[in-house]
Amino acid sequence: MTASQDIISLSNPVLLEKVDKLRDLNIGQHVPLPQLVVVGDQSSGKSSLLESLTGIPFPQDQSLCTRYATQITSRRHNKDSVDVRIIPGPRALEEHRKHVEGFHRQVPSNLEFRKQFVDILKTANERMGIRADVSSGSGTVFSEDVLKIEICGPHEDYLTIIDVPGIFRTTTQGTTKNDIVMVKNLVKRYIKDRRTIILAVLPSNVDIATQEILELAEEFDKSGERTLGVLTKPDLVLEPSAQAAVCDLVQGKKRPLNLGYYLVRNRGPNSGLEGHSELDKIFRKHPWADLPRDRVGIVALKEQLKSLLVAITQREFPALLREIVSQIAECRREFNSLGSPRQDEREQRSFLCQIAGAFQERARAALTADYGADSVFDQDELRLITHVVNITDVFNADFHENAHSLNFEKLGRSEPSEEVEMLSDYDGVRKASSIISDLRTLIKKANVGVLWSKEFVELSEIVTLGNTPMPMPRDNFSEWINGIYLKSRGLDLGTFNANFIATAFAEQSRKWSEITKIYMRRIIVTIHRFIAAALRSVCSEEQVRTQVWEAILQHLVKCYKKAMDQVDVLVEVEHRKKPYTLNRQFAEARSKARGYRATEQLYPKARKDTKQFGETQYVVNLDDVAKVAEGKNNMEQLQEDIHDILHAYYSLAANRFIDNVFQLAVDYCLLHGPSSPLKVFTQDWVINLKAEQLERMVGETKATKKRRSGLAKKIADLENALKILVS
Repeated sequence: MTASQDIISLSNPVLLEKVDKLRDLNIGQHVPLPQLVVVGDQSSGKSSLLESLTGIPFPQDQSLCTRYATQITSRRHNKDSVDVRIIPGPRALEEHRKHVEGFHRQVPSNLEFRKQFVDILKTANERMGIRADVSSGSGTVFSEDVLKIEICGPHEDYLTIIDVPGIFRTTTQGTTKNDIVMVKNLVKRYIKDRRTIILAVLPSNVDIATQEILELAEEFDKSGERTLGVLTKPDLVLEPSAQAAVCDLVQGKKRPLNLGYYLVRNRGPNSGLEGHSELDKIFRKHPWADLPRDRVGIVALKEQLKSLLVAITQREFPALLREIVSQIAECRREFNSLGSPRQDEREQRSFLCQIAGAFQERARAALTADYGADSVFDQDELRLITHVVNITDVFNADFHENAHSLNFEKLGRSEPSEEVEMLSDYDGVRKASSIISDLRTLIKKANVGVLWSKEFVELSEIVTLGNTPMPMPRDNFSEWINGIYLKSRGLDLGTFNANFIATAFAEQSRKWSEITKIYMRRIIVTIHRFIAAALRSVCSEEQVRTQVWEAILQHLVKCYKKAMDQVDVLVEVEHRKKPYTLNRQFAEARSKARGYRATEQLYPKARKDTKQFGETQYVVNLDDVAKVAEGKNNMEQLQEDIHDILHAYYSLAANRFIDNVFQLAVDYCLLHGPSSPLKVFTQDWVINLKAEQLERMVGETKATKKRRSGLAKKIADLENALKILVS
């Protein structure tokens, strides 16, 4: 048997007592509770009806008429007692809550309570802040607090009824239009819940069409399934036609309700001490005598109310239990989403350290491509190292294809249908052109070449947006060398000035700075977006995230600037220093160039020699080899030497420069080095923050504090309610 089935199997009094305990905890503000609510216009006979149902002599004094909801509970007990308390309204401030919860009156007998009731009401009104004189004085006219009266005794029947202030349409002395609205809203709040039985009190001597309470009930109970009409003051209905109209209501012939109408007579303000049996004698007379006996009189109504309360409680208990469990889970999720409380410096520092630790874990996973560590890496901006590698590969290809001012000569010759290797340091990149093309598409899709408006403001002093297309390398290398040489030659004997290579290299590498800064801009934008996305993924509170971002932004910009400065140094070194290298590949490249040139001149004089298995070799005459360099003047020889030296050195310098840019500017300055922007937001940084910085950055707003406190209380209330239900 389930917990809800166990509860339903309990006896009715125990079941109803559990609901009353939930009502005492004000659980009704979170989940609707099974209840009977008495509603009606002022002067509809509500107070007299309540006295008939509960035995409590509600006063007719205007200053003590119902100004708040009153919960009246009667239960059977071996001793007489009446307990009176105040349940704070759902929106009560903490100070008012404590003030009214301190009110408690306990009277040893029902008889004694009836004598003290008026004085108890006056004291309760004062505690709630209700104005003693409606027409003047301080305080309010109506309150959202609830007066709870619990009557116990050996002859009491188990019943709980809630009375709410009577609806009124025009202001009287001391009341305002705001009071009219407040009372109507209070009534709506009680009758809107699907587990509420609405006891609509209607005076029989007034046309039912003028009674607003039925229209109000119909607004929330369109089918009339939970509205019960209580017709009062039948002794004032004298006209036969009016009496017939009342009988039609009770018999369901006019404006029917599923729960029907009951006709009752209560004591009037000038009545004596007549009992129910004396008051009900009127129902023996025409036309009331023709009405069903179970539809007239207080006794019949009271029995029906007890049955209705038990029935709705038994029916709704399983759903009530599920709703409370569901709301506890929902509140806990929201409470956890607020993070750790941060009321003081210790809590604030701990809270921000947790965020910083989570951020560093994101950065670690992103740098190692450990994307399976968290589904959050499905977000493209968080795949940092992948983007960096892709951008770097494209930079490497672009640099080799377009960073030089003039194209070097292509040395070598090939026969038709037979390809001969040509001197080229970037053939490998060209073979992977399809891959590079795909990478270019990815980079374009990532939009790292375009700054968003916010990024432009943040990074404007670091990266510049140049839309001027990069000029393609020119092909007139020999003419260019010849022009420079003729402008700088001196007295030489088939040689050239060493400074000439430096001048030529500076011109050939003139675009290095611009093309490298395009690369660095893409890397910086990628890292900047990663940091923003990673921060969003570990910090859900926008206000905290904004404060942290503003606090670290200046540090981030410094890191980016340091990387850009490193690029400037690398470019400056390559442009300003004299070309020099100890790399053995320089000599090998020059030797290879000479070999290609000699081969090119010997090729027309070579003959084919086919050996065994069809292998073809080329054979040249040694005398031809000796004459290979004949016929070239000094200028031609110098141009070839300058070309081959510059080509060999440029190729080595370009590869060295690309490596240095990645290793020193990107990897060291931006990714893994101690000054990496990824290491700005760390737990050490949080620990070194001053208290006022912490408060400004992560101190909880009043709204968050209020929400956290409200959720904590709601969780506690609901958990207590759950204990009551399953105990």
